[in-house]
Amino acid sequence: MNIFIVIPAYNEAKTIGSIVGALDKRGFRVIVVDDGSRDNTIMEANKFGAEIIAYAKNTGKGRSIREGLKYAMENNCEAAITMDGDGQHSIDDIDKFIEEYKKSGADLILGNRLHDPMKMPFIRRCTNFIMSFVISLLIVEKVEDSQCGYRLISRKGIEKMNLNTTKYEIESEMLTEARRRGLKISCVNIKSIYEGETSQINPFLDTFRFIKFIINEYTRK
Repeated sequence: MNIFIVIPAYNEAKTIGSIVGALDKRGFRVIVVDDGSRDNTIMEANKFGAEIIAYAKNTGKGRSIREGLKYAMENNCEAAITMDGDGQHSIDDIDKFIEEYKKSGADLILGNRLHDPMKMPFIRRCTNFIMSFVISLLIVEKVEDSQCGYRLISRKGIEKMNLNTTKYEIESEMLTEARRRGLKISCVNIKSIYEGETSQINPFLDTFRFIKFIINEYTRK
């Protein structure tokens, strides 16, 4: 299967090399979209075999993912898997996404961290529960972990979804677009690794963006 791994990265020099190296050994084509990093993220990713898309200024995770998916599609991917560059996602879980894709043919397969929520920091756990509940109501389909960035998108999904957001709303937008385009959604349980790293999510600004996104999506219905 021609599956690309898309990694949006911002100041991830400490972890990106080991992630790219492990994925490269497994034969995946890895696209690292560097979103204006001020450290050696590009050098580390390139050293371990990643294909690089780089921006001079930080513009947001959403734009990075959109450009990575576009690149994967232009290079004849069958599907793409997005994952974070900070080491919180286990590479071993990629097999779960591929198996679910082969079994179900789903166009959007989400990673579910909330099957074992106690491993997640409390504030993030509460936020994800609330956001997932709201998204579930909006798309009229139960979503366990709507904000997980570890997910598989089929080529059909990439082609059909009209993604426009530039920040962290991208995870929610994929779900609303999948529902709007009649795409099949599925999920797999994954493990997440939390080692005290600082999240790049702004709890106030990004919550505001989420609320604004939900209002806009509701008015479109």
